[in-house]
Amino acid sequence: MIPAAFDYHRPADVASAIALLQEHGDGARALAGGHSLIPMMKLRMASVDHLVDLQDIDELKGIAITGGKVSIGAMTTQNELITNDVLAQAAPILREAALQIADPQVRYVGTIGGNVANGDPGNDMPGLMQCLNATFTLVGPDGSRDVAARDFYEAAYMTEREDEELLTRITFVAPTGGYAYEKQKRKIGDYATAACAVQLSKQGGECATAAIAMTNLSDVPVFSEAAGAALVGTACDAGAVKAAVAAALEEIDPMEDNRGPVDFKRHVAGVIISRAIERAWSRA
Repeated sequence: MIPAAFDYHRPADVASAIALLQEHGDGARALAGGHSLIPMMKLRMASVDHLVDLQDIDELKGIAITGGKVSIGAMTTQNELITNDVLAQAAPILREAALQIADPQVRYVGTIGGNVANGDPGNDMPGLMQCLNATFTLVGPDGSRDVAARDFYEAAYMTEREDEELLTRITFVAPTGGYAYEKQKRKIGDYATAACAVQLSKQGGECATAAIAMTNLSDVPVFSEAAGAALVGTACDAGAVKAAVAAALEEIDPMEDNRGPVDFKRHVAGVIISRAIERAWSRA
């Protein structure tokens, strides 16, 4: 289908983009990679009078790693996450997850900011950002503010970001230890039936820290503090992994859809979470 008519804007800086969003109110939408918004416009599921394309805003791009802190501009593409070797050394889980998103054509254009900002429960990066305890920087008419990824998501497509704000940057402390991003999907390009991000560290043969977050198993990404706590102080043996999986499954709320019924999704989730923990531990 063809979308309804709209005015196209391509600002050169964040201030100009925010001014456009403020001027046109509910009729304006920011465009990052466009893989969520453009299909919705074509299906007439989204009404947009003014499209604000962020492609020319250089301050929204780039990856910086300083003093153990990783900073990623919102308009950085998934392909740039994959091909940046310095980032791969600092946070290898990002490359592992990005390689499992859609296909190369999508990854060349799709951005990390677009992936985390629109609140789609099927997107891979929101859960991963919760696992990494990332912080999102939002800029709007009233200035800049930081929101923790673990506090950002309210419901499907509903987040802490106001309509006149832009997500400009994502920051987190470079993780240490073992990592894994496990994902089960029906075919290349599909959303996950279930996915899980795990980041953990080992000290003296025991798990010292553990963060576990899940994708597409609720209407928001699910960070399970209880699942991580079940691993800490253990050697991540079969009993500890089983306890962590049980804790994680208590916090999900999958819905039946064309990827399967609820019982099937819960089964897949258990397998994927277990695999992610075991692989992260093997890398620790």
